[in-house]
Amino acid sequence: MKSVLVLGGGFDQIALINELKTRGYRTILADYLSNPPAKQCADYHYQISTLDVQSIKIIAEKERVCFVCTACTDQALLTVAKVSEDLKLPTYISYKTALDVTNKCYMKAQLTKYNVLTSKYMSKNNENIDNLGELQFPLVVKPADCNSSKGVKKVYDKDQLRLCLKEALSMSRSKTAIVEEFVRGKEISADFYVEEDKVVFLSATSSVKINNDKIFTIVQSFYPAVSSSQEIEITNIAKSICKAFNLKNTPLLIQFLEQEGKFYVIEFSARMGGGTKYKLIQTLTDVNIMSKYVDLILGDKPKIESIARNVKYASLTYIYCSPGRIRNYIGFTDLMAESVISDYFFYKTPGMEITKVETSSDRAAGYLITAETLTDLYNKEKKADSKLAIINECGEDMMLHNVLNYE
Repeated sequence: MKSVLVLGGGFDQIALINELKTRGYRTILADYLSNPPAKQCADYHYQISTLDVQSIKIIAEKERVCFVCTACTDQALLTVAKVSEDLKLPTYISYKTALDVTNKCYMKAQLTKYNVLTSKYMSKNNENIDNLGELQFPLVVKPADCNSSKGVKKVYDKDQLRLCLKEALSMSRSKTAIVEEFVRGKEISADFYVEEDKVVFLSATSSVKINNDKIFTIVQSFYPAVSSSQEIEITNIAKSICKAFNLKNTPLLIQFLEQEGKFYVIEFSARMGGGTKYKLIQTLTDVNIMSKYVDLILGDKPKIESIARNVKYASLTYIYCSPGRIRNYIGFTDLMAESVISDYFFYKTPGMEITKVETSSDRAAGYLITAETLTDLYNKEKKADSKLAIINECGEDMMLHNVLNYE
């Protein structure tokens, strides 16, 4: 049986592994956790970091894999490209392209070169903040190459900038960071699929953030987010990005900020959105983007023939918890049976510990709701929030409730 090495054992990788298994592949998982969610589906699990290129290369050679892949995650994509090139394995993305679309310093420079609207910025490889040029506070500090918004902080003065820049540089593998002006506006996450030179718009959601003015924790993806004319506009921006980075035959995720009718590109990646966005896309459009993606990594050039618009309103809500160790989940199957929620996703397995509420990697679970009216959607969300619980080892509910504002 042919073998494939999958990098990353999160919930999104379960769909990837299951799709590969339907194609007859033995699946080998690499993830630094001892019991990641996708371990239950894989044929074998190596407890190793997906960023450890040399170890991943050794595993790929030992297992004689046909190819290495990942889905819905940024930095592991760089490992996939590097190992694939070194071992002469097939991959849809080159190492250079993967570097350009996973390193924010490369990315911002290329966006600016091709006149794609993005916030003013400065690349930093040291802690010197004496010269900020024309940058005006508040500023956002980001490691150049981290997953899940780790180290991304909003700062209001030089003292905060100094501390957060030091943290960002320490978290970056390349020891580089971005300091950029904060653009206030509606954040939009848009998924596309690129077929050669054709950019196909799939869906766009607005990102609802937790009520904290210093971090950027997303608590919900809300649909719809753009009008038909805005859909055309952001698709044209996606075409410009594809030209600037020579992207063909790839999924494409772009994060925008919409301010007074202008769309600023925050960042993008040659991948599907994480946080179970593949499931939301299928619910909204009937496009099984994970299946298309597996076609792509197996060497085909899939096409999207038609896109349905099935749902008027939808929300993908992410659950965070107070610190503690998860024992079990309550209420999810009951609410799905009552058609309050359409689906649910456990990003953490029982026994995993929650320590903070900052990035997408801290999410414990998520649930999908669809509705014909906004009022119905809000009523379902309120019921879900009141009935769901995540129980810790002491038998207490550790789920954070009343995070969303329904006004």
